[in-house]
Amino acid sequence: MNTQELKSTIEKALEEIRPFLNSDGGDITLVDIEDDKHVKVRLEGACTSCKINQMTLKAGVETTIKKYAPQIETVVNVA
Repeated sequence: MNTQELKSTIEKALEEIRPFLNSDGGDITLVDIEDDKHVKVRLEGACTSCKINQMTLKAGVETTIKKYAPQIETVVNVA
């Protein structure tokens, strides 16, 4: 999978979880993919001040992205 295909795949993963974030007043944006293994996202809206956003990032976002793209090793939130 080339970098553009990987980006498209990760965007599909984010589309799957976006409705859950939107329902709580939040959103997510793909910021960058490094070395085709490390994903940077930006949690937005209510997600920025949510006390459990790290749990959402790991349990929800990272799990969903890895389901679509198993080669991804890390997913981090950047401000």
